[in-house]
Amino acid sequence: MSLPEAAKEVFYRTLSPELKEKLGQKNLGLDFRTLDRAVARGGDIKYIDFRKDWSPHFKRLCIMPDGRLVETGGLEEFAQLHDITTVQAKALVEQGGTLEVGGEVLACQIVNGQPAVARFSAKNYAKAKELVASRGLHLMDALSEVGYNDPVMMRGLIRKELAGGR
Repeated sequence: MSLPEAAKEVFYRTLSPELKEKLGQKNLGLDFRTLDRAVARGGDIKYIDFRKDWSPHFKRLCIMPDGRLVETGGLEEFAQLHDITTVQAKALVEQGGTLEVGGEVLACQIVNGQPAVARFSAKNYAKAKELVASRGLHLMDALSEVGYNDPVMMRGLIRKELAGGR
């Protein structure tokens, strides 16, 4: 068996039973009527970029105010973590922007078509709003600057980087 064939076998064997079942179905088990027209007109779907649809099968990281990197899979899990509705979560990760949550702010920036999410404490949110007022920055730029200058928030990213991005 060639190396690519062996890799494919290992990949399929490690998939969850739910995903194995979907791979065997037409349109990967998706309801054809709910698909975007551009996708639906292409015929049978063979591939989904789970990163773009915020699938429960693809874990994403969110930087928390205390520096933890928390993984969530799917909009429902993301919404539960932040105590927001699924509709709010979907809008945030598809369009980017900010959402106030209990005095803190949840910020999502779309980078290369992919959402990057961080939650900022009330203190850091206030600092960012000061930068918006004093320097005329966009709120997302101000939050980025505050986050990069906060050693607690950056702790998780630094550990991740030192671990080789895992």
